[in-house]
Amino acid sequence: MSWIKNRPLKIVLRIQLLVTLIAASVFWIMTDLHGGISALLGGMISVITTAAYAVMVSRHSGFTASAALRTALRAEAVKIILTIGFLWVVFKYYESVNAFVFIGTFILIVLIYSFALLIADDTKSKIR
Repeated sequence: MSWIKNRPLKIVLRIQLLVTLIAASVFWIMTDLHGGISALLGGMISVITTAAYAVMVSRHSGFTASAALRTALRAEAVKIILTIGFLWVVFKYYESVNAFVFIGTFILIVLIYSFALLIADDTKSKIR
C-alpha cells in the first residue's frame, strides 16, 4: 500500500526525481563533481518536500471543504518550513556548493510541481 494515494502527485514526484537525476548528470559532466552534487541537492529538496506534502494530503479523510482546506494549508506550511530548513542546511554545511546550479535546479524542479494540475485523476464518479 502506497503512502501517496493521489495519482497526479505520484506522477509529478517521479518526473521531479527523473529530471533531478538528469540535471545532476548533466551538470556533473559540464562543470565538475560539485556542480553535479549541487544540482542533486537542489532537486532533492523539492522532491522531498513534495513527498511530504503528498503524504499529508493523502492522509486526509474528512469530507468537508473546511477540513480539506485545513489539511492543504497544513501540508503547504510543512512544505515551506522544510524547504527553508533544507536550503539553510545546504548553504550552511556544504561549502563547495555551486549556488547557480543549486538554485537553478531547485527552481526547475519546483516549476515541475505545477504540472500536477495538468494530470487527470482516474477517480470515476459513482453517480449514475
